[in-house]
Amino acid sequence: MYFNLVPYGGNIEGVKAASLLYYGRLPDKLSLGQLTTLAIIPNRPGSLRLGRNSDALIVARNKWLNRMKAGRLFPEKEIEDALNEPLDAVRSDAPMLAPHLAFRLKNLYPRIPVIHTTIDPIKQQKVAAMTGNYSKRLHGFGIYNAAVLVVNNRTHAIEAYIGSPDFKDAIHGGQVDGVVAVRSPGSTLKPLVYALAFDQGLLTPKRIIADVPVNYGGYAPENFNSKFNGNVTLENALMNSLNVPAVKTLHLIGLQTMIDKMKLANFQQTRKTEKSLGLSLVLGGCGVKLEELTGLFSAFGNEGKFSPLQFLRDEKQSISVQLVSASSAYMIAEILSQVNRPELPSFIQENTIHVPRIAWKTGTSYGRRDAWSIGYNKNYTIGVWIGNFSGEGIPELSGAEMATPLLFELFNTIDYNARNDWYVQPEALDFRLVCTESGKIPSNDCEHTIIDYFLPGVSSIENCDHQKAVDVSPDEKISYCTTCRPPSGYKTRLYPNLEPDLLSFYNSEHVAFLKIPEHNPECSRIFSGHAPMIISLADNKEYLVEKGSGNQMQLSCTAANDVSGVFWYLNDRFYKKGKPDEKIFFTPEAGALKISCSDDKGRNSDIRITIRYY
Repeated sequence: MYFNLVPYGGNIEGVKAASLLYYGRLPDKLSLGQLTTLAIIPNRPGSLRLGRNSDALIVARNKWLNRMKAGRLFPEKEIEDALNEPLDAVRSDAPMLAPHLAFRLKNLYPRIPVIHTTIDPIKQQKVAAMTGNYSKRLHGFGIYNAAVLVVNNRTHAIEAYIGSPDFKDAIHGGQVDGVVAVRSPGSTLKPLVYALAFDQGLLTPKRIIADVPVNYGGYAPENFNSKFNGNVTLENALMNSLNVPAVKTLHLIGLQTMIDKMKLANFQQTRKTEKSLGLSLVLGGCGVKLEELTGLFSAFGNEGKFSPLQFLRDEKQSISVQLVSASSAYMIAEILSQVNRPELPSFIQENTIHVPRIAWKTGTSYGRRDAWSIGYNKNYTIGVWIGNFSGEGIPELSGAEMATPLLFELFNTIDYNARNDWYVQPEALDFRLVCTESGKIPSNDCEHTIIDYFLPGVSSIENCDHQKAVDVSPDEKISYCTTCRPPSGYKTRLYPNLEPDLLSFYNSEHVAFLKIPEHNPECSRIFSGHAPMIISLADNKEYLVEKGSGNQMQLSCTAANDVSGVFWYLNDRFYKKGKPDEKIFFTPEAGALKISCSDDKGRNSDIRITIRYY
């Protein structure tokens, strides 16, 4: 106890600490001269301080060595060597292999004197050096912080833990632990949304989804570049990290389904803020930690099984849970490992001979405050976060450009030239032909097909309906239904069966497509199908209008391809007729307002809003 607490000047306590800090080795590795020096300092720690009072310390040391010589406590030759040994001890910095993790575990286990972690010292030093060097290159952009977590996928052990590039950087919050800091995840949660859609049988990788403007109760997401792409396959939507398809998919599977899975994967902030989350969740509208995201992607790397990450060497393995199916995890890995993605670093594109194959996903938070890149293969999952702990946004900051290069550098160091052991397709997953126009099972009218993954007995078996047969007049100016179709003098033609939101997008972007002719004006039938959808205003919302400003509110909708005109009603009174893609304006009055939109087929939709002056 005495030797563990004895003072050695300054803030050094204990002979072991003094031995490590002054000589860089444990006490049992010291020479006789060094041991004697450490033995006499506690008598006068202020005046016999290593590195300050060297002359006095040598005199005192030699005095005791001569006493040992007189008492024949050691061989004379050893004592002579000790007397002639120079006093070259210089205080070194305390070891800081993983300071953020050390402080974290000390707070978690204050009563355990020695904590054995899963950290691999060699990997930790390499990752720390690479992260520090890479971070310095970003200082010119005004980016000062980074965090990295390396997980062994086979053992779930954390082998490298970098909370910040420089623990001593007080100016930029170097002591903040970026591994557990709550940040916005950007687009990194999109793979989970699509995997859940696969498991529910709603979508497959080649399924077509419309990347067009949408509005969910006033929430209108946009892509990162503020552009829309029309019809895209789901795998392209994920590879290019498109926002609208991800929000559509989340709406399709249900927000609560996504939240429940995130809670199952130990996303603590999601548990705390569950009631306030919405569809923006998949675009970064929630708080996550690097540790949580890395754990999620480690589940993708373990055939969909989630296991809590291991910090302690002797910690009992937690029970794993099947977060997503092995088949969905395999499809996600196949999509995210494609090398024809725009965020693939140039040095990887130039030389891929020994580069390990990985699946990875990037993310950039709103305001460019956080840049993420999380990658995995069968061996490792590595999570990288780049940004500023201050929360300052940087125009150049993005996951693809700032975080991904470091991710690949780390994989090239840790897993370079490793055995190319990739995932094997599960038996539950199979192939089928689908129509290239829809991603659905081909019908007789489908001309082109492509191979797609699917889950037998789970995936949708809906037949392709990207075209529909319409009876039209010989000059193709009038269309008929079974009610008004004449006995003869008509023909049948195929027309694009476009969803209303895609149709509206084509009209707004002036994209040419074959339109269904106006329906027979003499027909009295009321049609079923897609009623017009009011998109300019949200149902059950209150709108504030400046009194006396003369401001007007917009009426716009999406309608089916067979609609040529729509009729607007305000509080059940006819207001104006317009084309399906026409924007109509009205001057609002304070109070409750019912807005109705009917198409020329008799289909109708209503919303109710409240207008208040201020």
